[in-house]
Amino acid sequence: MPRRQKSMMKNDTVTTFILLGLTDDPQLQVLIFIFLFLTYMLSITGNLTIITLTFVDSHLKTPMYFFLKNFSFLEISFTSACVPRYLYNIATGDKVITYNDCVIQVFFTDLCGVTEFFLLAAMSYDRYVAISICKPLHYMTIMNPRVCKRLIFCCWMTTLLIMLPPLSLGLNLEFCDSNVIEHFVCDANPLLKISCSDTWFVEQIIIVCCVLTFIMTLVCVVLSYVYIIRTILRFPTAQQRKKAFSTCSSHIIVVSITYGSCIFIYVKPSAKDEMAINKGVSILTTSISPMLNPFIYTLRNKQVKQAFNDLVKRFILLSKN
Repeated sequence: MPRRQKSMMKNDTVTTFILLGLTDDPQLQVLIFIFLFLTYMLSITGNLTIITLTFVDSHLKTPMYFFLKNFSFLEISFTSACVPRYLYNIATGDKVITYNDCVIQVFFTDLCGVTEFFLLAAMSYDRYVAISICKPLHYMTIMNPRVCKRLIFCCWMTTLLIMLPPLSLGLNLEFCDSNVIEHFVCDANPLLKISCSDTWFVEQIIIVCCVLTFIMTLVCVVLSYVYIIRTILRFPTAQQRKKAFSTCSSHIIVVSITYGSCIFIYVKPSAKDEMAINKGVSILTTSISPMLNPFIYTLRNKQVKQAFNDLVKRFILLSKN
């Protein structure tokens, strides 16, 4: 390719991409639209409910619910960065997304997604401190608001530091033959697949960053729960052990869903592989998981259920007055 023609295909002139979505079948598109719309609304409603409860209920002013509030915010941000755009594409038939919008979508989905892993690790540490101390006053002293805010800040800053190398390299990719993305959302793998640049180095950087994030956070989670289980098993009564396990069960389920889906999406040898499995798992991470998490925490947590019942009673009393 002549130098002039190749230069015309660099990122400074690429203005649009085409998102193929999940299917071209009109009937399936209707079903997908209904499914994603319902899961998105449930995700927003459920996570906003948790955030509201942690603000208005005095019993939820603890470090555990401070982290849960931030986790719900991340879930809202993550699903909102992906799902509404695809719903718009299905509703209008317009599959075009501008280069800038695509880059922004990649940035925010990766930012929220990676930060969730570090936040889950911080939440595991919080559960370890709560159970190992076994004294509420000491626990509140160790996990004071200042420490909790610093942990949240570290989650965001670590994510940004990990994201910067692959993101800066990705901005220099060239797209010569096609601007068609075989996905319903802009993501690193499908973009690398259509790039005419040599993507080997970028792929290795992404793999290193993903593995680094995965290993770092997973080690923190596993170590926390190893110490948690050891502590719980030393409790004298079965009732105490059951109560301690119940405080961690919701977090364990969410961790399992998050890490399990991550393995399918990112532990791959090359971005040139088929995207079919990735699309399916992406639906899980972008819509189903954010919808399930509020219900997991609500249905398995007596304090949250009580706070929700109290909030409903307040609304009923206010409506009567």
